Amino acid sequence: MRRLSVSAFRSYASAQVDVAPRAVVLSGANGAGKTNLLEALSFLAPGRGLRRAPMTSVQNQTAPDSTWAVSATLDTEDGQRKVGTGRDPDRNGDLASERRIIRIDGVPVKSQGDLAAIGAVSWLTPDMDGLFTGPASERRRFLDRMVYGFFPSHAAQLSAYDKAMRDRSRLLRDGTTDSAWLDALEAAMAEKGIAVAAARAEFVGRMATACADRVSAFPMPALALTGDAEALAAEAPALIAEQALREKIGASRRLDAEAGRALVGPHRADLDVTYAAKEMPAALCSTGEQKALLISLILAAARLQRIERKAAPLLLLDEIGAHLDADRRASLFDEIEGLGAQAWITGTDAGLFDALQHRATFIAVDDGRLTITHLPDDAA
Repeated sequence: MRRLSVSAFRSYASAQVDVAPRAVVLSGANGAGKTNLLEALSFLAPGRGLRRAPMTSVQNQTAPDSTWAVSATLDTEDGQRKVGTGRDPDRNGDLASERRIIRIDGVPVKSQGDLAAIGAVSWLTPDMDGLFTGPASERRRFLDRMVYGFFPSHAAQLSAYDKAMRDRSRLLRDGTTDSAWLDALEAAMAEKGIAVAAARAEFVGRMATACADRVSAFPMPALALTGDAEALAAEAPALIAEQALREKIGASRRLDAEAGRALVGPHRADLDVTYAAKEMPAALCSTGEQKALLISLILAAARLQRIERKAAPLLLLDEIGAHLDADRRASLFDEIEGLGAQAWITGTDAGLFDALQHRATFIAVDDGRLTITHLPDDAA
């Protein structure tokens, strides 16, 4: 990334910063706006950002009559590209719209998957420290964000599956007896669901190789994917797997109606992570080991993307330095630089990032204001 601009976004009325395509360190007191800036960057990926916030809640409260926007100039294999996104300002004149609009090189696009085609974004925040012990839904979201970097269509497949599932649940909740509607929605769920499961499974298989071959200061994780759709995708060709999943979903109508939700499908999958050297499930590891495993996964995915797509993802690392000793911090920074990845890293104490002196852009953050205090030695 070469330039980031934000307007009417949380604590930022308006801000713009030009950076070198290397690490960026954001330092400042708690509440200064560091995480808000990472959240703005996370909207350059499909989804609802790193806080999963409603579109209206990220609006700067001192500018209620305008709409928030984020834009960036990115270095890609095809040269520099400009990406912009923000809340739809005038859908039927509704300033409370939850619809997000996206422009690439100034041209509106319809699918958030187009963002993934330009480049991937990965993040690690303190809220993710309980990823291995929390609900499976959080691990699925974490997995899917990494999958976007390899299969840009994955976002659209997930969105289509979720829509068909919601529509089917609504019909079941309303007590519909029209089998034709349910048949059509279940067919769509099966088609998109197997595509989602297959993409996840292929990514996990590639990650197993990437983790096994990696030399790092962080522990090697072993990965496994569980779920009924995932098992079908692994056992049979796509068309046969789709038919089998469709039959499973259809057979579950009564139970789904009683439960008020779909009980079969890739939305029930889980990612199992094990500390390979100890043969210990990540959920049973110490807090420090879990953090190290998360970092290891982020780095392995970035390394794999660098190999396969010739470009590492944009990494957003919130308060990462406070949880690592000096040697681990230095190792992390060296690995990021070795990947050729740009990482935006936050911390209250700029001294935690001394190992990045002379090779990173340092920015002081204060109440939504950005001040560059140091550029890398080789900055153009």
